[in-house]
Amino acid sequence: MLLLIQYTLIFASVLMLVALGGCFSEHSGVINLGLEGIMVIGALGGALVMRYLPASVGPFPAILCVLLGAVMFGVAYSALLAVACINFKADQTIVGTALNMLGVAAATVLVKAINTAANPDDVSSEIQYVEAKKNFLVNIGSFEFNWFMLIAVVMLVVAYVVLYKTKFGLRLMACGEHPQAAASVGISVYKMRWAGVLISGVYGALGGICYILAGVSLWKFENGVAGFGFLALAVMIFGQWKPTRIALAALLFGFFRALSNVYFGFPLLMSLNIPGSVYNMMPYIISLIVLAFTSQHSRAPKAEGIPYDKGSR
Repeated sequence: MLLLIQYTLIFASVLMLVALGGCFSEHSGVINLGLEGIMVIGALGGALVMRYLPASVGPFPAILCVLLGAVMFGVAYSALLAVACINFKADQTIVGTALNMLGVAAATVLVKAINTAANPDDVSSEIQYVEAKKNFLVNIGSFEFNWFMLIAVVMLVVAYVVLYKTKFGLRLMACGEHPQAAASVGISVYKMRWAGVLISGVYGALGGICYILAGVSLWKFENGVAGFGFLALAVMIFGQWKPTRIALAALLFGFFRALSNVYFGFPLLMSLNIPGSVYNMMPYIISLIVLAFTSQHSRAPKAEGIPYDKGSR
């Protein structure tokens, strides 16, 4: 049972972080379908820091360096979405899809190049971070606490406060609801939308490094992040673009994702003779069912996906 709770919390942390990133972007008026790619690139930045970080660095500085590396990569990659969709008014769905494909391909090529430069016989897309991973884990009895569980809660509180308790958040949401009205009172829609997309890069990158640290002590970047970016979008929609609801939705989806990791430890589940692949598919099946019944009542920001035009009213 403790193992199920442990995996539920870590997967919920991933989904919540990435969904909150999508929430910021969409509240500003930009649909960010590139969260999957941002997760991969953010994970790449964090993994590279873990690979080259000296062993003499203490746990706390190491965690900060890994987080900073992931965030820098994620923000830089999300800037591609901002340039294309905000400045050049490109189709947001197409750009997001392209970023997802480019993210996995670019990470794979880069890691293979790094590995080959270090060892000509090594053409894998793996990065190992066995020792560095230990900095993020604290054993509390038989429960393995991951610092990302706390980071996710902190970022949830930050998201709630920023969106609902600050002028910046209210202006950001105004740009996603009625950008022309926001511009009429002196709000820069372009700056707000850029801010929303870059913040989504921060959250998406944190979700990406959290995802690869939730598993083994190495990662093949050609595998991507197994659709977690799209699962996070489902969490965001189910959570009605509200941080507190997103947190609850992330726990629900995280629970079903955790079942695929621990079902073999539950005699009742094993007695059902359901193949393990079914449990692996369960979070995606649940997302389809949930969205089928709740999408009609979803209230997305009115101006999301619509390029801002100063001349339109």
